Amino acid sequence: MMKRHLSLGLFLLLMMSGAVTAVAQKTPSTKAVDEIRALLDKQVAAWNRGDLTGFMAAYWKSADLSFYSGGTKTFGWQQTIDRYRQRYQSAGREMGQLDFSELQIESLSPNAAFVRGHWHLKMKDGEPGGLFTLILRKQSGGWKIIHDHTSSQ
Repeated sequence: MMKRHLSLGLFLLLMMSGAVTAVAQKTPSTKAVDEIRALLDKQVAAWNRGDLTGFMAAYWKSADLSFYSGGTKTFGWQQTIDRYRQRYQSAGREMGQLDFSELQIESLSPNAAFVRGHWHLKMKDGEPGGLFTLILRKQSGGWKIIHDHTSSQ
């Protein structure tokens, strides 16, 4: 009987230990959170000074980058910056002033993170905004966005 209780206690302890580890892995380190926030802050600053190339520096410079928005799937860094240029820098268009809010950063692994947030643009003719989800991967050059799914409200 005692052996059975000990086995059950050990089993429960191991299960609880696994649950604690799973919760701990979802919370990225303070350093990772700070690095990702800094990356997003640099993106906003670049956008607000009209520097689309600087804004795109946060993205993985690869043909495998994916960007989903407005029912359109765009693949590749070059195709993504071309889409931004057409939408925000072509004749008669403006970039406006960007801000991000309601950021939630969650770890997927030591080298991958998931970010949710709200984007908002202040423009002459209105204030569009919406939600976004990002998947980031830590690479030799730091964190990079490898997937962006952005929606408008």
